[in-house]
Amino acid sequence: MQLELLIEKFQQKDEKAFEALYNMYRDSMQGVIFNIVRDQDIAEEVMQDVFIKAWHNADNYSAKKGRFFTWILNIARNAAIDKTRSKNYKKSKQNLDSDFFVDIIESNDNLDHSTDAIGIGKFVSKLAEKCKAVIELLYFKGYTQTEASEALNMPIGTIKTRNRNCINELRNLVLN
Repeated sequence: MQLELLIEKFQQKDEKAFEALYNMYRDSMQGVIFNIVRDQDIAEEVMQDVFIKAWHNADNYSAKKGRFFTWILNIARNAAIDKTRSKNYKKSKQNLDSDFFVDIIESNDNLDHSTDAIGIGKFVSKLAEKCKAVIELLYFKGYTQTEASEALNMPIGTIKTRNRNCINELRNLVLN
């Protein structure tokens, strides 16, 4: 089934369209969410919440504003960030085992395999190093612009400008 038709049926609350889109995007969404929350069970829970939220807000999606994948990816990213900022999440991470810290400390220069299920990694790898760093922190690790500014030791305005310019550069790479 064509993606446009599938999305249209999804917006009309067709359960088969929901299931098809869920199966199509599940791994990519879960990879992005996992990179932010760093817990497989929480990532699965958030991912399911994301699809339910998308289902309830399907009328808000417009192909004129962007691709469906981008729309649902933003929902996933925001939901994962919201989860990490919740009191329950912070409480659950107070007594962590060492595996959690090892995973955080290891620097992963390449995008996680599950995050790269849609093949975006090959495009991101073609960007300049300054773009890779900003995109990885903001979109794959869930940093806020302020946190990215502190991590990269750059002014917030530079982060915002670089983010905008790098996303435009990435868009041109993907579309050409």
